[in-house]
Amino acid sequence: MVVLSLASALVTFLVLTGLTPISPTHNVVVTVLLANAGLVLILLAVVAWEVFNVIRAQRRGRAGARLHGRIVLLFAIVATVPAILVAVIASITLDRGLDRWFSQRTRAIIGNALTVAETYVREHGLGIRQDLVAMASDLSRMKEIYENDRPRFRQILTAQAQFRGVPSAVLIRGDLTVIEKADINVGREFLIPQNIVVKEATAQQPIVYVPPSSDYVAAIIPLIGYEDTYLFIARPIDARVIQYLRQTEANLLEYRGLEQRRFGVQIAFALMYAVIAMILLLSSIWIGLNFANRLVAPIRRLITAADLVASGNLYVQVPVRQSEGDLANLGDSFNKMTSELRAQNSDLVRARDQIDERRRFSEAVLAGVGAGVIGLNAVGKITILNRSAERLLGVTEGDMIGKAAVDAVPEIGALVREAFADNYRVNGTVTMSRGGRERTFNVRVTTEQADESEHGYVITLDDITELVTAQRSSAWADIARRIAHEIKNPLTPIQLSAERLKRKYGKTILQDREVFEQCTETIIRQVGDIGRMVDEFSSFARMPKPVVETQDLAETIRQAVFLQRVGHQNIKFDTDLPGGVMNARFDRRLISQALTNILKNAAEAIEALPQEERNNGRILVRVSRESHMIAIDVIDNGPGLPKENRERLLEPYVTTREKGTGLGLAIVGKIFEEHGGHIELNDAPRDFANGRGAWIRLTLANGKDAAENAEENNKQDAVS
Repeated sequence: MVVLSLASALVTFLVLTGLTPISPTHNVVVTVLLANAGLVLILLAVVAWEVFNVIRAQRRGRAGARLHGRIVLLFAIVATVPAILVAVIASITLDRGLDRWFSQRTRAIIGNALTVAETYVREHGLGIRQDLVAMASDLSRMKEIYENDRPRFRQILTAQAQFRGVPSAVLIRGDLTVIEKADINVGREFLIPQNIVVKEATAQQPIVYVPPSSDYVAAIIPLIGYEDTYLFIARPIDARVIQYLRQTEANLLEYRGLEQRRFGVQIAFALMYAVIAMILLLSSIWIGLNFANRLVAPIRRLITAADLVASGNLYVQVPVRQSEGDLANLGDSFNKMTSELRAQNSDLVRARDQIDERRRFSEAVLAGVGAGVIGLNAVGKITILNRSAERLLGVTEGDMIGKAAVDAVPEIGALVREAFADNYRVNGTVTMSRGGRERTFNVRVTTEQADESEHGYVITLDDITELVTAQRSSAWADIARRIAHEIKNPLTPIQLSAERLKRKYGKTILQDREVFEQCTETIIRQVGDIGRMVDEFSSFARMPKPVVETQDLAETIRQAVFLQRVGHQNIKFDTDLPGGVMNARFDRRLISQALTNILKNAAEAIEALPQEERNNGRILVRVSRESHMIAIDVIDNGPGLPKENRERLLEPYVTTREKGTGLGLAIVGKIFEEHGGHIELNDAPRDFANGRGAWIRLTLANGKDAAENAEENNKQDAVS
């Protein structure tokens, strides 16, 4: 289509310039114009489709689309700007040229040429008219000679014609019939035009004319006194003047026609130029698009291949076409680069696999170790962390790698600094608070004896919290048994003796009787208090074994809350329990005892507040299931738990109340441990009383885990 359009534009140019046998008539010009317009529309559609493809590629983010668009835009500008400039210049030139052709001076020159020629002919006409009138006057006086002596009249006519330089003098009638003529032989004959109405000539207005295709001037006048007789004379003029006159008239007609068609000529030339210019312009744009496609194609392949390499595909090979020149060399270099990268990547993968294999072996060894292991480099930054260490510290390896050990785990900072200072093994025991619970760890810091560049340290963490707790509980249980044994025996005789003294001497003692009764009642009351304390010691030392059965835990909680609500009516007790029956396996008596103890502690803590705060006392009890555990939360808005040494409240004989024995929480903790759970001491959540108060969480195993845990505890106690 492009070749056909260019050929059509060339043919149009040749036809318009008259270089072909085809004459540039109106029909030919219109036909050529329509044909070129059709080709322009087709070319426009082709170019529009190519441009649409470029825009679509840009919107889809195709590789090299922006470069493609820029190249196409550059070619369009290069093709369009010169065409527009040439169009403007051609339009101005054509207009200026036509202005010169149709200027006033040109019109005056052409008009003056015609005027000169007409004046020349008019002068001849005036001269022959004067001669005609004079001859007619002379001949009118010679009518008698005309009628009587024709030969003499002919001689006179001939003499008149010769005298006046008229080569042809003829007497004719109204029907152009020749009556008489002068006898003059000039070698040619002056014909009387048949289209002249002779009778229209008068003596005052003779007929003077120049025949269209003749080189002479003729005149006709009637002879006075003659019947139907007219004098016709003719005189030749310069043939070149007549020729010039005819050419001037023709040129003037053509010039006036051109002047009338001036706007049409301008439109025709403008349309032809526009059509040819559009053909050339669109062809140039299409050639530019083709060139851009061929230029961008290898670049696009390289960009696509580079994206694939960036995504990890090193097996990409760019097709290379030698006809693409330097871009083909670039493709060869890219293929060599990918081959080198592929080889280097294979080496790196093999090295990585070896390192991963060693790492997996090390991790397998470390994962099988129950103790937490932390690896440090020579500057004390963490390089490795096994799963046990993550679990014990409540962190993830990704968060700890690269951090300084003394900053990440400040509790072991002193031991680490000591190890770095002495460059030797260091042991110690530290207490850490993780997840709201205090844990006791046995920490060992050792160093590996290697080169300075590979020098590092290993920290081992052993969780001995349960061991310490068990040792303390065992020690306190032994102390409790001894105290109960040593104190309980003399309590009964003391109480009996005090009661006997009161009965025997209560009525006989008259002096200071009130003092006597007060002292004996004090002895009996204090002995009772000591007895109850001894009973608590006995209960802690010999905790009854739980009898686990499937029961409704929600009902047990409701009963415990009801008893406390009756005993503390100024405190609001709320419950958040699941609807229906909540079956679980537990010892109803022990769980009720533990819940009563916790609720009682919460109520007493609220009652210890000032009067204005005590009236708004509130305790919330809620139950939730978490995996295979059941959590019982007791939240109050009392003064809360101490921040320091909070976990020690779970140890025997540690209390914050003046009259407390310190065995309540210890007994509760032991009860829930024997049910496969534990006790947590937390601050009240933010959505409850703005975070003021205490939050005690009691957990016990759900389902058969509780029975298995109770059975395991029984076996351990039996072994003990």
